[in-house]
Amino acid sequence: MKFVNTKNVFLFFLMLLSSFGISAQEIIKDAEPVVSNVPATGRQKIDGIIATVGDYIVLDSDIDKMFLELSSQGNSIKDITRCQMLGKLLEDKLYAHQAIQDSIKVTDAEVKGMMDERLNYMVEQIGSIEKVAEYYKKESVEEFKTYFFDILKENKLTSEMQKKIVDAVEITPEEVRNFFKKIPKEELPLFGAEMEVAQIVVTPKVSDADKKKVIDKLNEFKKEIQEGQSSFATKAVLYSQDPGSRSSGGFYKMNRKTPFVKEFKDVAFSLKEGEISAPFETEFGFHIIYVEKIKGQELELRHILLAPTVTKASLDEAKEKITLIRKRILDKEITFADAARSMSDEKETRANGGVLINPQTQDTRFELTKMDPVLYGQVSNLKDNEISLPILDEEKQGKKKYKIVTVTNRINEHVADYAKDYIKIKDLALKEKQIKAIGKWFDEKIKETYIKIIGEYRDCDFTNNWLKK
Repeated sequence: MKFVNTKNVFLFFLMLLSSFGISAQEIIKDAEPVVSNVPATGRQKIDGIIATVGDYIVLDSDIDKMFLELSSQGNSIKDITRCQMLGKLLEDKLYAHQAIQDSIKVTDAEVKGMMDERLNYMVEQIGSIEKVAEYYKKESVEEFKTYFFDILKENKLTSEMQKKIVDAVEITPEEVRNFFKKIPKEELPLFGAEMEVAQIVVTPKVSDADKKKVIDKLNEFKKEIQEGQSSFATKAVLYSQDPGSRSSGGFYKMNRKTPFVKEFKDVAFSLKEGEISAPFETEFGFHIIYVEKIKGQELELRHILLAPTVTKASLDEAKEKITLIRKRILDKEITFADAARSMSDEKETRANGGVLINPQTQDTRFELTKMDPVLYGQVSNLKDNEISLPILDEEKQGKKKYKIVTVTNRINEHVADYAKDYIKIKDLALKEKQIKAIGKWFDEKIKETYIKIIGEYRDCDFTNNWLKK
């Protein structure tokens, strides 16, 4: 089904932004050609600048590296041309260039956290950091790290610029309705089988002694950081149990509207620039926060999360409680929804009778083919109104809890219906509007940015007007 005639080749490569990336990141210093290690027809290939976008350059070898990277990830490259690859590189350069013009900040600490995580993965795959450097044809590990750091920084600038563009796009209910009306009946999307799921959670109690151990550890981190024995980012990378920020040294940007829990926001906005908080508790565990910068109503901060360990006795007690709740529901003493409202320890679902919200769509429906495999395994064999046995659930932070789940509704595969599928249709309409916004952005920025393409690549049929014809 085709909703929009997309103008940007970047959509084909959108997922590359989360990959390792391989485009050159050099700022223009000179126009001297360099010798490439990529052979061509048995001869040494001269690798020169083929394009300039603002302060960034593209080398001919960058295209070869993109092909190499795609192939190494198992992707087919037979239908991808060098012109398309260059188009993608030009888009990335323009994003990065404009991000700098718009004063979008990407800190070295953020990039280092990203690099450490990626390097660990690559070493696992290849065997050693030396082999990784050799794979990228670098003469030393340090040369590779410098090269890779620049790549990740430009990729981060690119993604932040993209995010800034699409985040500014909003859509009204009337626009959603008009979008749906324009889709020919025979082209209406087919939505897969879905289900709605509810759960009741019992969290094991943590002893005061175990809480004190975590608080003492966080106070020890704070003391070492303040005395200059370590950096906050290093401690976060090594010890924080928050998977969302650990790799970037605990870094977050936030404002008053950022959807963090109230306790976290209250502490964050009470701190001065450069100040580290005392340990404090949220539902996720205990935290300390370090505010790096205050920019008006926005904070740039780092945090470390530690969750206390749970004893076997506490786990057994939680299992016994959830078992009793299940029995009361089966004995018709209370409904599942009422039990969730009065006895579940999960604040996010308690008020809604235990009904889960799909984090991807913000809807209550979960499409079976896109469902989290763990959750799917817990509910796929349940019959209507059947309640699972108690399940021990362990989150990424290591936090354990017991829960029971049930399927409250099943929706068969069906053609899109405006009333029933409004949220999904709204998402499709918003994506189309975002694509148009990006196309408009490219049109405007290409006109006002210095762009030069040389040699045979001037004959490319680009989707964007890079040649400014």
